[in-house]
Amino acid sequence: MSKLLKLSLFSFCCGLVLLTCKRKTEAADAIAESEWVNLLSNNNLDDWIVKIKGYPVGENFMNTYTLKDGILSVNYGGYNDTFNNRFGHIYYKKPFSNYKLRLDYRFLGNQIADGENWGYKNSGVMLHCEDPKNIGLDQGFPASIEAQFLGGNGLDDRPTGNVCTPGMHIKIDQKLVTMHCIQSTAKTFHDDQWVHVEIEVYSDSIIKHFINGEKVMEYTKPIYGGDYGTPFSEAHTGEPVKSGYISLQSESHPIEFKNIEILEFLD
Repeated sequence: MSKLLKLSLFSFCCGLVLLTCKRKTEAADAIAESEWVNLLSNNNLDDWIVKIKGYPVGENFMNTYTLKDGILSVNYGGYNDTFNNRFGHIYYKKPFSNYKLRLDYRFLGNQIADGENWGYKNSGVMLHCEDPKNIGLDQGFPASIEAQFLGGNGLDDRPTGNVCTPGMHIKIDQKLVTMHCIQSTAKTFHDDQWVHVEIEVYSDSIIKHFINGEKVMEYTKPIYGGDYGTPFSEAHTGEPVKSGYISLQSESHPIEFKNIEILEFLD
């Protein structure tokens, strides 16, 4: 057999192996994609639990949260321009431990008149939340880890994808961090464009935030505790946080969410 023929056969075999690997990868990706669960698939809020400060669990005060055509909206049209610190959260019906979460968000319109200054274009998704059924009537926030979403004011840097820790502590670079909020490396989005978020959660091990495909935050070892505690977190101070509910905030600025999907890992 000539060297040229041997080289041709070798090239053919290499190409065949690469094509087979590519097809296997595409098939695996297709299977993984099919395992994502759309948390808004019912196009209603039956799978979600609302808790707004000052109101009992399950009362969606003035329809703060609405869902239409696959878009979950947070709005204050019925508040008569008075937010009155009625911080709210809407929780998916079951807890999670190991998963990827992805969604898109965008801020719209104007902040309600008496909202806190820091509430301007401020929202987020809360991870490892305590059970909403145990939230106190006048409790503003659950013990949780917040992947914080911020929007820009057209002038100043205001990165999104930060982490805040009501009732918890985390580690960054193996060091315990007790600050309430830690800034990410993300850019600032000043307009009302949709921003894509992905979050990887590995129980009480590693949590990562991605904004438009870029990793902007990574931290580890969440535990209960801190100055922004709740009765639940205070009772469990120092314990590792391995699982919890997912919730979306209402903090006085209108916001929309869509494409809320989750992919669970095996424990």
